[in-house]
Amino acid sequence: MDNKIFDSKRIALGYTKRPWLHKNVMEQIKKDCCLRKKFRNGLDVGCGAGLSTKALKLICDKVTGTDISPEMISVCNELYKKEEYEFYVAKAEDTIIPQDKYNIVTAAGVINWVNKERFLENMNQVTALNGQIVIYDFWITDKMADGDTAYTTWYNDKYLQRFPKPPRQETIWQQSDLPENFTMEKQVFYDMTYDFSVKDFVDFMMIQSNVNAQIEIGQKTVEEVKNWMYETLSPIFNEEGKTLIFSGYNWYIKKTT
Repeated sequence: MDNKIFDSKRIALGYTKRPWLHKNVMEQIKKDCCLRKKFRNGLDVGCGAGLSTKALKLICDKVTGTDISPEMISVCNELYKKEEYEFYVAKAEDTIIPQDKYNIVTAAGVINWVNKERFLENMNQVTALNGQIVIYDFWITDKMADGDTAYTTWYNDKYLQRFPKPPRQETIWQQSDLPENFTMEKQVFYDMTYDFSVKDFVDFMMIQSNVNAQIEIGQKTVEEVKNWMYETLSPIFNEEGKTLIFSGYNWYIKKTT
C-alpha cells in the first residue's frame, strides 16, 4: 500500500484519538529490559500523531519523532511542546544522522511498510554503540474480553469481507535478517485490553489501514463507512461499552559493534 494513504488531515487527527496503549508497551519494555533509569536520547520512527513519542518520553529524557507524513508531523508540532520534543518529516529509512546518536530507537507499526535493508542500514548510522532498537506493534483482534461471538462474527464475516487487509510485509524478523553488528536479543508477544464505547470504537476503526485504503482512493466515503459501522456494531455494543483484546509484540535488537 502507498504510504501516502496515511498523509491526510483526517487520518492525522484521527490518530490523536487512538487508544494510548503505547504506554503499556513502555511498561513491557521496562520489564523486558530490567530498566532502572531512563534512556538519555531516544528516537521514535514513524511517530504518527505522536502517541508513541509521548510514550517513549516516559522512559527517555530527550525524544525525537519522525514520520513520512507532513500532516502527522504538523499535528505533532501542534500538540507537543517544542522544548520537550523534536519532530521532523522523514522516511523511516532516511533518518538524519544526529551528532548525539540515539541510545534507544522505537518503531511502532512501521516495519510492514519499510525497505528492510535500507532501514537497518540507516539504524546502524543513527544508533549509538550498545543502543537498543525496539520494533513493536499492536492491533485489534476479533475477540472481546467477555467472549462475545457476535463481535467475532462481525469482524471476520462483515468487516474483513468489506475491508480486506491491504498488501503489506508481515515477516517476523530473525537474527539472519540482521547485519552482523545487530543482535536480536528477544522477541516478546502479549495481549492487552481496552474499553470502547460504540462511538469510540467506530472512530478507531475509521482510521484503520483497511478502511483508509478504500476511503483515500475514493472507493468509499467517510459517511458511508461510518453509517455502516454504526448500523452493524450498535446491536453488539451495550450502553456500558465493551472490552476488546489487542495483540502485540516487541522485538529487541541491540547494536553490538
